[in-house]
Amino acid sequence: MQTIIEPFRIKSVEPIYFNTREQREDILKKAFYNPFLIKSTDVLIDLLTDSGTSAMSSQQWAGIMQGDESYAGSPSFFRFEHVVQQITGMPLVIPTHQGRAAEKILFSIIGGKGKFIVSNTLFDTTRANIEYSGAVGVDLLCAEGKLPSVPAPFKGNMDTVALERFIADKGAANIPLVIITVTNNSGGGQPVSMQNVREVKRICAAHNIPLFIDACRFAENAWFIKIREEGYATKTVEEIARELFSYADGCTMSAKKDAFANIGGFLAMHNADLALQCRNLLVITEGFPTYGGLAGRDLEAIAIGLMEVMDEHYLQYRIRSIEYLTNKLIAAGVPVMLPAGGHAVYIDSKAFLSHIPVHQYPGQALVSALYVTGGIRSVEIGSLMFGKYDDNGALIPAQMELVRLAIPRRVYTQSHIDYVAEVIIEVYNNRLKISGLKITEEAAMLRHFTAKLAPVTE
Repeated sequence: MQTIIEPFRIKSVEPIYFNTREQREDILKKAFYNPFLIKSTDVLIDLLTDSGTSAMSSQQWAGIMQGDESYAGSPSFFRFEHVVQQITGMPLVIPTHQGRAAEKILFSIIGGKGKFIVSNTLFDTTRANIEYSGAVGVDLLCAEGKLPSVPAPFKGNMDTVALERFIADKGAANIPLVIITVTNNSGGGQPVSMQNVREVKRICAAHNIPLFIDACRFAENAWFIKIREEGYATKTVEEIARELFSYADGCTMSAKKDAFANIGGFLAMHNADLALQCRNLLVITEGFPTYGGLAGRDLEAIAIGLMEVMDEHYLQYRIRSIEYLTNKLIAAGVPVMLPAGGHAVYIDSKAFLSHIPVHQYPGQALVSALYVTGGIRSVEIGSLMFGKYDDNGALIPAQMELVRLAIPRRVYTQSHIDYVAEVIIEVYNNRLKISGLKITEEAAMLRHFTAKLAPVTE
């Protein structure tokens, strides 16, 4: 098999600022062991997120120069609208400044106390916007998705038996929406099969419950369907994406992922009454319906990026690059989510740091060790991000304890990724020297963004 090369050339570069281990120890301490509080110039390899961190193409930069900044009726909006309609088949398109703004608008309207929003797995801002409305977010991940070390082709699937049971228990009238995240970010970047989407749609339709898609990484999910699901090998990614969206009543998207944009998002749907309510709230919170908090240049960049991301040479390279790092870690015995996901490598920190109890946040301890050892910034997706407290103040752990290394699109080269692997393996070989952490300060919601922590002293 020939080497899969990057399907692009590098036209512009930016510097990496190097520092020493001693400096990083001091930086981490001053940041209260929270990578979100570290300055980006103090990071060597930044894998905190793949959101808004992509390298835009020359065509996108050219589009930025063509952006029309008219307050209302900009041609940049109509180009953006046309592309979203072409891919999703949804006629009503509402731009927002990023994905969580779309979520805020949607759940403010359909959420509320006594209601349940069901998903395969909700990510942090989605769950927060649901809970802020007074509703309850419910994860119904398939059984295999809860086992990091056990490979399966579509571990992001929703448990449809559990969905049927949940609807029977709570009543369809109390479930205003089911939303499927593709790929399943909190579940290890794992894809959702077309068969699963069809089955969820069948169940939702039988109970008159709308189905939405969280489409941040729709193209990566479509590629997995193409290479893993029977009957799709000869279909184009765009054809697969259109079928995927055809089962949904609407979608939310952060265009900072699979559209390569540095900012932006949207809501799209079929329901005119819901769209009117969303646009009314948009005007109050984001802007006029033809810009929605975005500059015209951003709308141009998103429209171009949405088409570029469906290039199959790019997607083959993108998924293979995640496999490359995953396989290097597997060879060294590092416990990772299997198989490789679409946008990130997920380390099973519970297995990696088995000597650290869950209430001492092994994922955050691993994140800290990766930064100190090699200047790599990553993020915990475990009990710091998703943990709750019971009535006695005891931690209710998350479903899994993962550390995500999100790979920005078209940014890092193979040598960068080789360096990342070397640092992770070094930390793994010295893992027993790592101690747990405790929270010293936290916010009521989305605590992982701003929480302050300190080492546990036995």
